[in-house]
Amino acid sequence: MEPVTLTTARLLMRTVDPKDADAVYEAAQDPDIQRWTTIPSPYLREHADSFTGELVPEGWRSGSMFTWGLFLPAGEELAGMLGLTMRSMSEAEIGFWGTKQHRGNGYVTEAVLAAVRWAFVEMSIDRVEWRAEVGNTPSRTVAERAGFTLEGTLRSAIVNQGVRRDCWVGSLLPSDLALPSAAPYLPPRERPA
Repeated sequence: MEPVTLTTARLLMRTVDPKDADAVYEAAQDPDIQRWTTIPSPYLREHADSFTGELVPEGWRSGSMFTWGLFLPAGEELAGMLGLTMRSMSEAEIGFWGTKQHRGNGYVTEAVLAAVRWAFVEMSIDRVEWRAEVGNTPSRTVAERAGFTLEGTLRSAIVNQGVRRDCWVGSLLPSDLALPSAAPYLPPRERPA
């Protein structure tokens, strides 16, 4: 599929390509991004080149991963990255990070909401799952502000820097955003006491 560009009140969300490799490389030098995400560490220039020139375009082409750079429209300064990785025909996992200088402005939450709305409406996705290593409170805050329901903690469910770690998991459904689902959802009934 061809890359899709989304806009929000404050962001231009577009695919990244080789001309963005410098900005991605510079942002990924942030120790917090390297600590809490599964990007390579140390993050080398060749990683940024491969990400922007191969991984992102191939994800769009194959429909397996949809990645956006989060840009401030004036000057297209990189404020973060967001990706939706398909887990099945109707379920995706979301991942994101914000650049150090733009954290705390709500940009990533705004982008998360735009991306999941697109996924629910245009891709007929019925569940977006969020995972973050236990302790990654900024990621959890974004997920909760975007309306994700925290579902629990999964033991040994993330591998980061060669180490298995516990993670929080949450989900967002179309109905959480007052959107219809592609397939009906029947939550379990509460049993009378």
